[in-house]
Amino acid sequence: MALFSWLRAKPDARTRAWYRVALARPDGPAQLVAASGAHRGEAIATARHHVPGSWVVGVDTAHDADIPLGESVGKGHVVELGETTVATPFRWPIGVVPKLGDDAGVAAVRAGHAVVAHPELYVVEAQCDADAIVDLFLGLVERVPAADNLEVRVLGFDDAAATDVWITARVNARKVIGLLDDLDELIENGHLELSVYVRAHNATLRLTEHKTVVWLANDRGLAADVERWLGELAVPRVDKLVTVRDVPHFHYRPVNSRSRDDLAVELYRQRLRRVKADVVKATATRR
Repeated sequence: MALFSWLRAKPDARTRAWYRVALARPDGPAQLVAASGAHRGEAIATARHHVPGSWVVGVDTAHDADIPLGESVGKGHVVELGETTVATPFRWPIGVVPKLGDDAGVAAVRAGHAVVAHPELYVVEAQCDADAIVDLFLGLVERVPAADNLEVRVLGFDDAAATDVWITARVNARKVIGLLDDLDELIENGHLELSVYVRAHNATLRLTEHKTVVWLANDRGLAADVERWLGELAVPRVDKLVTVRDVPHFHYRPVNSRSRDDLAVELYRQRLRRVKADVVKATATRR
C-alpha cells in the first residue's frame, strides 16, 4: 500500500444526488425526467435506461419538488416530468452535456473542424457527436507520422479539485492505441484530458476535457495532412466552430467508469508515471 500513499485517504463517497435530465427520442418530443445517481453519469445512465433509445441533451440539478418523498436514495428510481422543447440537433459526446436553459446556444453547436486563430501556433479544432469521438481521436493517432508519449491529465472530480498528470514512457502510436483500447473510459470521461506528443513535428494531438480534438503545432508542416485526415474521418470543414465549451455545460464520467482513486491505481498498473502538473512541458503551448 505504500506505493499508493499519495491516494486520498477519504473513501469514494456514495452519496446520491438528484438531477433533471432531458432526453431526446428518435420518434417523439424530448422527455424530461428526474433521476438519481452517485455521480452525474450514473443519473444520466439511469434516465436513458428508463427511456429506451434516447440520448441526453440537457442536465441540471433537480428541484426539490422533483424528488419523491422517501426515494431520495432510491437507486434506479426515475420520475417522469413531462415533455420538453430542448434543442436536439447535436448528440453530445459522452462526458459533456449542456446545462438546461440555453436552447439558443445549444442549437448552434455542430460537428465540424476549423482552423483556430493563434499568434504562434497552427491550431485545428474538431468536434464530432456521440460515439464518433472514439473513432476520431484514435483515427488521428493512427495517422500521425509518429507518436512519442501519452499524457493523461486528471482534472477535478470525486470531490477532488487538484489536477494529476500521468505520462507514459517513450512509446509509439500502436502502444498508445492499445492502451486507449484497454482503457476506453479515458476517452469518454469528461474530467480527463489526453495528449499525444508528436515530437518530430513539434506538435500535440489533444482530446480536451470538452471532447474536442485539437492539433497544435509550431508550424504548418502537416497542415494539409491534418485537413485530409479529418476529411477521411468525415468531420467537415466549417468557417466557425461553436463547441460545447461555448455554452453552459457540465462534465461527467460514464456510469461504469472508475472512481478517481481507482483510476490512479489502474494508471499506475499500466506503468504511467505520475508527475507534477507544473513541470509537464507540452511541445505546444496549452490553449
